[in-house]
Amino acid sequence: MQKLIDGVHKFRDEEFGRYKSLFKRLSRQGQNPHTLFITCSDSRVLAELITQSQPGDLFVVKNIGNIVPPANVVGSTNSTAAAIEFAVQSVGVSDVVVCGHSQCGAMTALLENKPSPDSPHLNQWLEIAAPVRTLIENNYSHLKKDSQACITAAGEENVLFPVEKLPNVSGRPGKTWGRFPGAFSAGVFQNQPRGKLFPFNNPKKKTNSSGVGSTNFPRTLAGKKLKPPS
Repeated sequence: MQKLIDGVHKFRDEEFGRYKSLFKRLSRQGQNPHTLFITCSDSRVLAELITQSQPGDLFVVKNIGNIVPPANVVGSTNSTAAAIEFAVQSVGVSDVVVCGHSQCGAMTALLENKPSPDSPHLNQWLEIAAPVRTLIENNYSHLKKDSQACITAAGEENVLFPVEKLPNVSGRPGKTWGRFPGAFSAGVFQNQPRGKLFPFNNPKKKTNSSGVGSTNFPRTLAGKKLKPPS
């Protein structure tokens, strides 16, 4: 806790001056972020750092495993859906980007599929991504289940799933993310050790204003190229 307190004082004494005019403008005009950025709660993933963004640029949502529930999932598991609705409808972001990363503990737990009786909320949350686990089991049998390559594949597919599939998934009429014009226009995957970002633009969307990238990261692991899920 003391480290946090010291950091607050250091920011106020040494850093705030550089941002003073920016914070005054944001306070006066309100926020107008261009992108909703959904990423993992992992402490190594910092949205503003890896995108070199300033305060007011991104509306950031962090959750375990950067999982995006379908629009028809309601209840205690879907605070992320509330954030999506608020960012798109109230804040007016133009793009929604999903960012995953390598060495993801949530993807490891998803693949292991060993629910803990002491973590009922976590168990329920991870099950939202069960289609990703099924996809890995069906399409990535050439990878050892507990290998980093398999975990990376799950992390990539977990990013691609909302970009490619969720805009059209619905349990009730009109309840899809596709009803939002900018929904899931791009995905990003961060390779932790190398500091590289691999972008994926949804070909069904127009070029996104956030300029996340124009090339897709390939589904190529262990020398095998894979087709997108049908």
